[in-house]
Amino acid sequence: MRKIIIFFLLVSHSYILFAQQVPSPAEFLGYTLGTKFTPHYKIVNYFNALAQAVPGMIKVEKYGETNEGRPLIVAYIASPENFQRLDAIRKNNLRIAGIARDKMLPVTQGAPAICWLSYNVHGNEPTSSEAAMQTLYALVDPSNTQTKEWLKNTVVIIDPCLNPDGRDRYVNWYNDIIGKNFNADPQSREHNEPWPRGRTNHYNFDLNRDWTWQTQKESQSRIKLYNSWMPQVHIDFHEQGYDDPYFFPPAAEPFHEVITPSQRAFQNIFGQNNAAHFDANNWLYFTRQEFDMFYPSYGDTYPTYNGAIGMTYEQGGIDAGLGVKTATGDTLTLVQRVLHHYTASLSTIETSSKNANRLVDEFKKYFDDDATGSDFIYKTYVLTSNDANTIQAIATLLSNNGIEYGTTTQTNFHGYNYFSGKDENYVAKKYQLAVSVYQPKSRYAKVLLEPRSLLSDSATYDITAWSIPYAYGVDAFAVKDKLDIAPFNEPVPVQNVQSNYGLIIPYKSLDAAKLLSYLLINKVQVRYAEKPFTYNNKVYDPGTLIVLKGNNIPAWNEITNTACRQFSIQADAVNSGFMQKGFDFGSDKTPFIHALKIAMFTGDGVYSESAGEVWDYFDETLQYPISLINISDWDYLKFTDYDVIILPGGDYPFANDKNAMDKIKSYLRQGGKIISIENAAEQLASGDFGFSLKETKDGSSTDSTTDYSLLKKYGQRDRDYLKNSIPGAIYKLELDNSHPLAFGYPDFYFTLKQNMDLYNYMKDGWNVGVLKKSNYTSGFVGSTLKPKLIDGTLIGATGFGRGNIIFFADDPLFRLFWQNGKLLFANAVFLVGE
Repeated sequence: MRKIIIFFLLVSHSYILFAQQVPSPAEFLGYTLGTKFTPHYKIVNYFNALAQAVPGMIKVEKYGETNEGRPLIVAYIASPENFQRLDAIRKNNLRIAGIARDKMLPVTQGAPAICWLSYNVHGNEPTSSEAAMQTLYALVDPSNTQTKEWLKNTVVIIDPCLNPDGRDRYVNWYNDIIGKNFNADPQSREHNEPWPRGRTNHYNFDLNRDWTWQTQKESQSRIKLYNSWMPQVHIDFHEQGYDDPYFFPPAAEPFHEVITPSQRAFQNIFGQNNAAHFDANNWLYFTRQEFDMFYPSYGDTYPTYNGAIGMTYEQGGIDAGLGVKTATGDTLTLVQRVLHHYTASLSTIETSSKNANRLVDEFKKYFDDDATGSDFIYKTYVLTSNDANTIQAIATLLSNNGIEYGTTTQTNFHGYNYFSGKDENYVAKKYQLAVSVYQPKSRYAKVLLEPRSLLSDSATYDITAWSIPYAYGVDAFAVKDKLDIAPFNEPVPVQNVQSNYGLIIPYKSLDAAKLLSYLLINKVQVRYAEKPFTYNNKVYDPGTLIVLKGNNIPAWNEITNTACRQFSIQADAVNSGFMQKGFDFGSDKTPFIHALKIAMFTGDGVYSESAGEVWDYFDETLQYPISLINISDWDYLKFTDYDVIILPGGDYPFANDKNAMDKIKSYLRQGGKIISIENAAEQLASGDFGFSLKETKDGSSTDSTTDYSLLKKYGQRDRDYLKNSIPGAIYKLELDNSHPLAFGYPDFYFTLKQNMDLYNYMKDGWNVGVLKKSNYTSGFVGSTLKPKLIDGTLIGATGFGRGNIIFFADDPLFRLFWQNGKLLFANAVFLVGE
């Protein structure tokens, strides 16, 4: 008996010592969660502290770094038994999905479910990172026996903050302006976050629209890690307006057709368990409204299209600070918001544990069914182009998402031609890429590649069209037959070219614009051909870059070769300025391209995400300098210091201010160039610059005795807007590729349209990209609006004085995934007006 008592005392002492070594968030931080906002570095420190305190249950891994140098981390939490074989569990899970191609067979019996919780992708929705700390503590708290039961058959992965830069932008601002106590008055400054707000990352980019496209470094690092695990459950934690109650699934329609009945059923199972916990606390919530499952680049749809039960959780709280008075007169505090997200987190882990076997079995079935490809009309997608770099860019995107691809040696087949919209015989171009649906990620491949996605409900939260061939501007055929797939042909390495006269460089893709930027930054003199020409029996298109030795820098040949290798473009040597056909190199039809000084307006009134796309495009893509000018400095800015001024989407002072408009006109008369995007162009159209907005809004009669369209049903009031809605649809433009704005393009271009804007054909300007009848391609367009989107200009250029205005009715840089618009923008900057 004495030995038993001594043993019991030793175990009890060890347990107490262990408990003391696992600090709660309040003990570690020195304050109760929800009474302050926690800076990101303290969140990281807390996660590391718990990993040191419980090394047999927690592992913290740094998987990347933000633009501002903050670490991106995840924590793996498992029972001591599962923790010892964590990597074996990961590898087995990839075998279950059919992704790991080793010789070992997958084991489903006893395999734990993997539940991944992602917090704070929008920086000014900061509650969830606070809840992440409490959730981590609950999983390893020695006194919490319930969570230990869950961990017996569940591995939990916690990413406490997907957007550290945005979070700290918000938290640092808030902590700087808050008083001793928070002020719940909604009009108080602590509820009015300044531009650009903390929602986005360093480049003002919405990371919750970037899962598929991975244009941002945070997304690139995260998706690489995600695909190395492939969890069965993934939750994306958010906040919404502070007057809204909590949202959790089931999600709203539309659901994409590839989402399985099992995935839908599990949304109900998780939702019902969440509801039980919320009901027990008398907390309000809603389901099946607003947040749908269609656009493929969200934190719920991306996991869903990759076999998981992907879900979004939304807590009311944007702009709420530490506390705010809501429309009901109650005060919503951060403490309450943290508790709601924490409760939903544990409820999700609980449901994952209770259904672990079924989750793993259904996960395997999802990928087993994927590999058969039997449910899909199109069995093979073939993409072809004369530009190797564009095909390579698509290959990189597919590879980053774990989608298998190759090439097909078959040439005698037919399929749906994306460009013509008809079933036609395949016509090969120089380079090709083929994707078969007979692979583990066939559903996801279908979602990204199909010409049109079936929309079950037009009231969607985001764009409704995104097909890769249109986004990249490559010919494609959707084929109903299974074609043979061979390994992908990697591009042939670029060879150095030496010449005592000059080099000719094709100008057919975004990489050519990158090359041009590189040469200009390195002070190499570059010309371009305004017209086609023939040299050495080879025809060169308009836009072709010409680098000549005469009057150039000494290292012109070496620098140009370096650029060609870096951007994978093969140059040709030229030994004379005398052409077989076309204009000689001394002609005024081969003008210089100057290194331009470029500015862009930012700040209040400018749409931060539109400005962020341009900023990132220059910083990361072209790597060309751009000055960001605060719109508040409009009156003081010396416009003529800049060759090009870019107006991203936004509300500008010149719209209602004659003096501001006169300043623009003076700048243009002196030779300046303005590039305007979306509604910035709409505002310029009021300035007598030679282009005007075409009426596309509902112009129906206001006579209620004759116009029955005014008789609306109250029950349909939430859907009335849809008839004039265009959340994101693809249109095919006719392109004047003889104009420098369209150099490098065929005679058409696919635009992603998200607004009603359409401009009347210009008499004196250049209608470079126009809509004619029947140019709709895919995506939802409202019934009233659709017949009006015809016969107008969407891309135009017009002179004013010695200057130029270029306008894009649609955003050519949309979320930086619309690859085919990026060369257009470079042309607007460097070629138009030269």
